[in-house]
Amino acid sequence: MTSDQSTISVPGHVAGPAGTTRLFAAGSADYGSHQAAFGPLPAMDRAALIDELARSGLDGRGGAGFAAWQKAASVPGDGRRPVVVANGAEGEPLSKKDAALLHNAPHLVIDGLLIAGRSLGAKELHLYAGADQLAPVTRAFTERGEARIRLHEAPDTFISGEATAVVSAISGGMPLPRDRTKRLTDSGLNGRPTLVHNVETLAHLALISRFGSAWFRSVGTGSAPGSRLITLSGNAAGPRVYEIPTGLRLTEILVSTGGDQKAVRAALVGGYHGTWLAAEQLDAPFSREGLAPVGARTGAGIIMTLGAGSCGLAATADILGYLAGQSARQCGPCTNGLPAMASQFARLAYGDASGRLPLEISRLAALVTGRGSCAHPDGTARLALSALMAFASDVEAHLRGRCEALQ
Repeated sequence: MTSDQSTISVPGHVAGPAGTTRLFAAGSADYGSHQAAFGPLPAMDRAALIDELARSGLDGRGGAGFAAWQKAASVPGDGRRPVVVANGAEGEPLSKKDAALLHNAPHLVIDGLLIAGRSLGAKELHLYAGADQLAPVTRAFTERGEARIRLHEAPDTFISGEATAVVSAISGGMPLPRDRTKRLTDSGLNGRPTLVHNVETLAHLALISRFGSAWFRSVGTGSAPGSRLITLSGNAAGPRVYEIPTGLRLTEILVSTGGDQKAVRAALVGGYHGTWLAAEQLDAPFSREGLAPVGARTGAGIIMTLGAGSCGLAATADILGYLAGQSARQCGPCTNGLPAMASQFARLAYGDASGRLPLEISRLAALVTGRGSCAHPDGTARLALSALMAFASDVEAHLRGRCEALQ
């Protein structure tokens, strides 16, 4: 199989710039088209899978970005039968990539789950996704007579896709993050070693297992190989999912997808737990290494642009209010700190000209960072602090009683 640089256009969810069409090469969700495009499942043992993943450079596509080979290698080979989970829960409101993948290429995700399970000697296989995504997966199971994978419905909450929340939900508990004294790969579902991978990561794993690490690395860059799915929204446009070569510059993404770069005053990169970047920072490559110098992360592949007539402080205040209401309420930073920070930011965004507000927001962000039971407070604080930096001139204007974006 060769890399295809043509534009992709999958009905319902996916259109594309001049990227690759790897994940949607079948052009259809049915099993016959899938088999024609990708062929049978390869047979790989544990060592071969880990080695090929290591050479590919594939990192996780759910948000954290851990190297796929390291997660697989952390599953003990001590005779205990592990559990493998495909995580398709998109609690992040700005992300639509997993839904696009499960609707348009469910068999590729299933392949990745089966290959990982067989290679690691898994006892159980699970797929966890929102209600709307379970229908195409169920049809895919029926087509291929698949009965080994158990399906679980993920609730539509922001934190339901966090790995420990996923394991809790599958075990019959509440879909809430848990304090981790042990890694899930040591002790997860019912005490068994548990590997949780995002559905896009598993789809790439299925392709790498078939076509090899060199094929995967034939697009992207040396330090950021392969393709990835992104969800682009903003400037009054609804969310659109694209498959791009990793490392493509943000400016190139905006231009190649038909956007007007000159109309963009900022972009939120990485989603609600992401980072606001000002217009002059948007030449950064969309990769872990490329975004690090500007303090951003790829996260789950989310880019939301902000137009010239929109107030970044108001947009941030609305997101912070949402995040404060989406916490697990299991610790002080979430129960008290996030609502306080959201309240202070809303005051700044919507008319309070008190000069102490930016300092108080920064104080609260520092107070909650690193003190939560999960990463929710850290991500929320990162968003707030990045807004104060990216919209520094807006902050000054608001403190003088006016809004630059609405002038």
